[in-house]
Amino acid sequence: MTSADSRKVEMVVNGETVVGSVPDRKLLCDFLREDLSLTGTHVGCEQGVCGACTVLVDGRPARSCLMLAVQAHGRTITTIEGVSRPDGSLHPVQRAFHEQHALQCGFCTPGFVISTIAYLDERGPDAGPLSEDEVREHLSGSVCRCTGYTNIVRAVHQAASELGALQAEGGEL
Repeated sequence: MTSADSRKVEMVVNGETVVGSVPDRKLLCDFLREDLSLTGTHVGCEQGVCGACTVLVDGRPARSCLMLAVQAHGRTITTIEGVSRPDGSLHPVQRAFHEQHALQCGFCTPGFVISTIAYLDERGPDAGPLSEDEVREHLSGSVCRCTGYTNIVRAVHQAASELGALQAEGGEL
């Protein structure tokens, strides 16, 4: 590979600045998994359909199998490894998924958790209670082959309630 075939990238991944050289056509999911050993970002369909590779790019959900690593230059990336608290405790969405048994094999779980965090953050705690239809519409961007989605829906409801209560108390999200 010649230097013309690769580019320098610098980004913040899970709070740490990362600098590297990547082939022009290397996908962000492959950069995260292969170069940074962040294997929580799963690669399922490689077509942006299943949602297993979802990460936050500047706080917004993105399919890392559809994004080149060079497109992440200068951006802030959050993977599933980066959502837990500094003390190691689970993010309220992670905790809700655990408590509601909203996972089976776990392959799709990181994508569901990341997209739910982004959704609830964007929605805000003052938007009122979530309807069943609203949650299912949100979940339509991710695919789970093991569950019937019932526990996942319950987990999103629980997380929304917990995040709303934390915000009302002035606690750290």
